[in-house]
Amino acid sequence: MAAGKQLRHTDVVKYVPRMKDTQGAAVARPSAVSAETGTRARVARLILEHGPVTAAALGERLGLTPAAVRRHLDALLAEGMIEPRTARPRGQRGRGRPAKLFAITDAGRSAFEHAYDGLAGSALRFLADRLGEEAVTEFARSQVSGLIGRLRGEMQDVPASERVRVLAEALSADGYAASASRAALGGEQLCQHHCPVAHVAAEFPQLCEAETEAFAQILGTPVQRLATIAHGDGVCTTHVSPPRPQTIDESSKETGR
Repeated sequence: MAAGKQLRHTDVVKYVPRMKDTQGAAVARPSAVSAETGTRARVARLILEHGPVTAAALGERLGLTPAAVRRHLDALLAEGMIEPRTARPRGQRGRGRPAKLFAITDAGRSAFEHAYDGLAGSALRFLADRLGEEAVTEFARSQVSGLIGRLRGEMQDVPASERVRVLAEALSADGYAASASRAALGGEQLCQHHCPVAHVAAEFPQLCEAETEAFAQILGTPVQRLATIAHGDGVCTTHVSPPRPQTIDESSKETGR
């Protein structure tokens, strides 16, 4: 990955007055350039986590003026980090222009990836060649066993209506930028806007399959993977079925009656 295309998130944005060169022209101080780069990374991060999103929404979230947002968006567009999209109208279409949305590109997503994809891919290929595909499956399940161990017991004390949200928070803490929402046709939807292992998972779908199995175990209800970043989708999307209502017999068993 080119050094100029690597994005690092920072919450510190500081204004520093411009210096002047020997002919009186204004030049940016190094700390001002750093702040500018940091703010641009925050813009890219929000598009990654919440996109496609409008310029107005970005400005509101970051407290930036429309001119400042446009400057950062233009720079990210020029670098190929983001791409414009047109919002699909809902209901009756008005007379105004459709809102322009900005979405992360593959190049932009790669800027947030860890630098261990090549090594991880080589290791899994070696494992598959020497021990077979089942070894890769076992490895994938071992990778998510820690998440299951951390959350499965905790979920027993979490109301069913809050479990997907708790899982999303745990995934976000692990770098997956996850969110939970109600699904239009019932149940809930778990979205992961970032996948640190997307390039490896594209070659080894066992990683996604093991993760989906883990979600079902943690939540205690059937889940279905609808889309994955590894397969070229913008977001990993998992539908979570509503929890099955407990019968009187099951409730009695849990309380020991």
